[in-house]
Amino acid sequence: MQPADSDTPIHETGLPVTAADGATTQLLWRAPKMPAHEVLYWMPALGVAAKHYLPLADALAARGIAVAIHEWRGIGSSNRRAGRQTDWAYRQLLELDMPAGIATARSQWPDARYWIGGHSLGGQLATVYGALHPQAFSGLALVASGAPYWRRFPRSWLIGLAYVAAPWLARLVGHLPGRRIGFGGNEARGVIDDWARTGRTGRYAARDMADDMEAKLAALHWPILTQRMHDDWLVPETSLDWLLGKMPLASRRSYVLASSELGHVRADHFSWMKAPGAIAGHIADWIDSGT
Repeated sequence: MQPADSDTPIHETGLPVTAADGATTQLLWRAPKMPAHEVLYWMPALGVAAKHYLPLADALAARGIAVAIHEWRGIGSSNRRAGRQTDWAYRQLLELDMPAGIATARSQWPDARYWIGGHSLGGQLATVYGALHPQAFSGLALVASGAPYWRRFPRSWLIGLAYVAAPWLARLVGHLPGRRIGFGGNEARGVIDDWARTGRTGRYAARDMADDMEAKLAALHWPILTQRMHDDWLVPETSLDWLLGKMPLASRRSYVLASSELGHVRADHFSWMKAPGAIAGHIADWIDSGT
């Protein structure tokens, strides 16, 4: 896929998305003015609004790839906010919100080839959704994403303690006060319960979902692109390896990016978002190769 001319106009808009239970968000998207034959459906990190991925989407649109950016329930344009009277978990994200957002994207580009990807927890849920719906996409792109299993981290006992404390704090307050503690947004109790369960056990499962996610991950044949940041303590190599190990049948292409490849922006969990050109280039080349 050849880079577009820098003056090529990029079409941009937001589209309303309504889940089956009435939750609404805006689906942000960027696309070249030319017909888009490749579409990446992108899942943000925990607590990060969709708008923060517009630079990545712009860089991909300049390479001819349309990008639809999912908005988390409870974040940004969402009409929901987590609280004692308002709760949800992975089930609502996987069974209500993602299908609604993906259907909205497909209404814009019904004939395109679709890929799914994400950052951090967004990458994990993109992976799980793909395992549950393996015919829906052509491949998976992960950026700064890995499994949260506590045994795969340095100072693992501290990480393990966090997976006990976070659900307790969320139940006490009515939601996880991420803005105050410096981790995520203000997150729903159910989401934190499901996330922490994976952190404690190393296995993916969700409250009120009967699917054997681990078995479905093991059967996934997709091509996978991974991009890990060199200075990302939140996703060490062992964390990514644990996630990829769940998908032994998938083909992989992997990069580790240093600051020098990001315009000397620090190569950590979030700073790459300020200079996503190299990340976008790897994604575009991977899609263009047909993997």
